[in-house]
Amino acid sequence: MQYGSILKACRERVGWNQEELAHQLMINQSDISKFENNTKEPPMSLFQKWATVTQSQDVLVAFIAGMDGISILANVITTMGVPVVGVIMTLGGIG
Repeated sequence: MQYGSILKACRERVGWNQEELAHQLMINQSDISKFENNTKEPPMSLFQKWATVTQSQDVLVAFIAGMDGISILANVITTMGVPVVGVIMTLGGIG
C-alpha cells in the first residue's frame, strides 16, 4: 500500500517539518523521508505513534478500517482548511 502521502499529510497537519517529527518519534529524519516517499515501510507501532504525535488518530482508524488513501487524504486536508480539489491537482502534478 502507498501510504507515504497520508503520513506526510499527518505531519503537515500539525505544521512540522521532517526533522521535528523525527525528534518526536526518536528516529532519523532520513527515515521520515523514506516512509513518506514509500521507499521504506514503517512498522504498525510506528504508524500508531506517528498518528498519535500528529494528533491524527482518525487517520489510523480509517487506515485500519480499510478506507482508501484518497478518502483519508481528503479528510486530513479538509481539517487543515485546504480545498481538496487544489490538493488533488497538486498531488497529481497539475498545480
